[in-house]
Amino acid sequence: MDSSRMLYFVIMTIIIYYSHISLSENVNHLVLDYYKENCPMVEEIVQRQVQIAVLKDPRMAASLLRLHFHDCFVMGCDASVLLDSFEGMVSEKQAAPNVNSLRGFQVIDEIKYILEEACPCTVSCADVLAIAARDSVALRGGPWWNVYLGRKDSLKASFNGANQFIPTPNSSLETLIANFKVQGLDIGDLVALSGSHTMGKARCVSFRQRIYEDMSEESLEYYRHSDRTRIFRRVLQSICPQSGRDNAIAPLDYKTPTRFDNHYYHNIVEGKGLLQSDNVLVSEDYQGEIRKHVWGYAKDEEYFFQSFANSMIKMGNIDPLTGEQGEVRKSCRIKNDT
Repeated sequence: MDSSRMLYFVIMTIIIYYSHISLSENVNHLVLDYYKENCPMVEEIVQRQVQIAVLKDPRMAASLLRLHFHDCFVMGCDASVLLDSFEGMVSEKQAAPNVNSLRGFQVIDEIKYILEEACPCTVSCADVLAIAARDSVALRGGPWWNVYLGRKDSLKASFNGANQFIPTPNSSLETLIANFKVQGLDIGDLVALSGSHTMGKARCVSFRQRIYEDMSEESLEYYRHSDRTRIFRRVLQSICPQSGRDNAIAPLDYKTPTRFDNHYYHNIVEGKGLLQSDNVLVSEDYQGEIRKHVWGYAKDEEYFFQSFANSMIKMGNIDPLTGEQGEVRKSCRIKNDT
């Protein structure tokens, strides 16, 4: 073996070794087949109920995925987002990013009811959210990934944390990067997880600012099809006037709003992302590092799927409660001693 091939072999061995270590560290709190002995049908039960819910309302897939995201960004993946207000504690449901916006609580309640019948006091609400998010993506044509389990449920919620840590629809790129960094997620995770906006819809109040503010000359210069971008904005303005109709909705991905694919990235390359926080991945990336990820995912859907699945596993391991921490709630809406 010549020296160049030997060097290549050594480098690849090191990369594979540290990649394995990194993945192991990422999921070391959680395990596969956590419920193998005490509730072996948990994933089948969740999948069946998610499938029923999505058949009734295709938009529910995006809603269940979003629930998991909003849960993990506040105190970790602990189902705190599902708690109702009690004993002077204000629910995260009432925080600005969630109120009149998050959906799917009833679906989670129905799943939990069936699991309590099958395996009482066994499966946490936090794990239900993680499995339901995976199944929602897979059922709409997206990737499937192993869900590491063993989370416990929080005894409290954080209204202030929800207002502070969940990115807003009008976030700047700098703010998005900072929000994700706090959670231990990097720019690769930011771009991959933003791809969840290939499904679902958003309210007028979430995208009004984006469609009525003037685009900078720099942004218009980047978008080669600026005339088409202006037409797209006018279509959105017909849905969402400058005042009123706050709850009117528009698809996050106008091409395939109920399917999980890579069209989201095609949209933002053309300046046709619905939310300001979508378009800044391109328009405010002056160094071009994030834009490289966007173009990569736009060109190669399988590459996007792999990256999205890896980032979902990474996000699902944000500060989980395990072991003797927290509890397994009997109802996802209240702690057990309430």
